[in-house]
Amino acid sequence: MAKALKFNYKQVKDMATSWPLPDILKPSQSVLVVWDVHKALVNSIFNKEEFINALNTSITAARQAKVPIVFTKITPYPQGFESPSSKLLYRSGFQFKPEEMELVVQPSADDIVLNKNTWSIFVGTNFELLLRNSNRSTIVFTGIATEIGIETSARHAFALGLIPVIIRDAVSSRNREGHERSLTNMSSFFPIITSIDLMNHWK
Repeated sequence: MAKALKFNYKQVKDMATSWPLPDILKPSQSVLVVWDVHKALVNSIFNKEEFINALNTSITAARQAKVPIVFTKITPYPQGFESPSSKLLYRSGFQFKPEEMELVVQPSADDIVLNKNTWSIFVGTNFELLLRNSNRSTIVFTGIATEIGIETSARHAFALGLIPVIIRDAVSSRNREGHERSLTNMSSFFPIITSIDLMNHWK
């Protein structure tokens, strides 16, 4: 009779606090994701000033280390092609104004802008193909919202064999409790560091 597998949470926690970050965060195998930094979302978060400072630090570190930057943008489905889940979520008919959907940080000519329809950066996009083509396996996540698109995409990345790294002070949400709970959940499985840590690794 096969023995039952025992899940040791302490071993998982120990693993998550001993990541070989110098190897994981090599610029040649990393990409920085700036997730959904639309004005409407940034203006709604609980720590706007701290978030923007940390985001700018992360972006500057990536540019100096020549790490590619991918900006994502919320992109609605064409009318008549909405998914059942999106119809349910947005059944009230609420929509942001066009000016609210502008990004608070403008991508440069060398950055990639990725239009996506879902909470995962991999669904309906060519993001995984871009990573595989460039031999990159580390995805450094910044942006909004921590407990929605960031955590969804990080878990999807890990399921694909990739390594998500979360920048603690450069992700945020309008829901502080949800943000903190998400960071706690992810810290058991993924590296979570600060923007200053990232800058030091990418010097």
